[in-house]
Formats: sequence, C-alpha cells, structure tokens
Amino acid sequence: MSVPENLRYSEEHEWCTAVEDGVTTIGVTAHAATSLGDVVFVQLPEVGDQVTAGQTCGEIESTKSVSDLYAPATGEVVEVNTAVVDDPGLVNSDPYGAGWLFRVRVDALPELLDAAGYRALVGADD
Repeated sequence: MSVPENLRYSEEHEWCTAVEDGVTTIGVTAHAATSLGDVVFVQLPEVGDQVTAGQTCGEIESTKSVSDLYAPATGEVVEVNTAVVDDPGLVNSDPYGAGWLFRVRVDALPELLDAAGYRALVGADD
C-alpha cells in the first residue's frame, strides 16, 4: 500500500501536504479508498467554508457505504477539486494525485502522523 513520505496523516485516514504559502492540500489515503471500495459520490465543503480539525466537513459514498470526511486542519477552504466531484473514481485511481479533495488556508494544524506512524496505524508493511 502506498504511503507517501512527504505527507502527514490523520487517524481518520485523511492526508495533507506541507503548508505552502499558508495553504495545505487535503485528500483521503489509499488505505481509505481501498477500504471504501468504488467511490461513486463525494460531498465536499464549499470555497469560503470554515473547517475545524477533527470535525466532519463532507461525505464520501461508495458502492459499500457512506463515510464522513474529516478535516485534518483548521481554516478556510480556498479551493475544491471539481474534477473529483465530476469523477469520484479519481479517489480510488489516484488518491494522492488527481484525487485530492480540497485546499485550506491553515489557521491551525494539529499533530498528525508521519508516514511510518500511519503505516503502523493501519498495519501496513514499510
């Protein structure tokens, strides 16, 4: 299972990039995408919405279930990936690339797991 070293991870299986110019990009991990099965719908926060780390901010629906999407950072949503809204399967096919979900201007970023910590959480081999 892919767990990129350059990202940080929440225990709820979201990832975020390093903060650049005050903004982080957020998505769901390959582990989450695999566990969900085929993603058929995503409900994301809207540009201008405030999200709070650890709180729900959307939903991801698959052929198996509906799961809450949690914000791994606190701040204002500054961009939403409309491509993933139009083609939710991108979450499965490219969770760390084209399947990113939204970007947040960060007010606060809690301690998140590094790649080794996330692999330990999900029981993945290094």
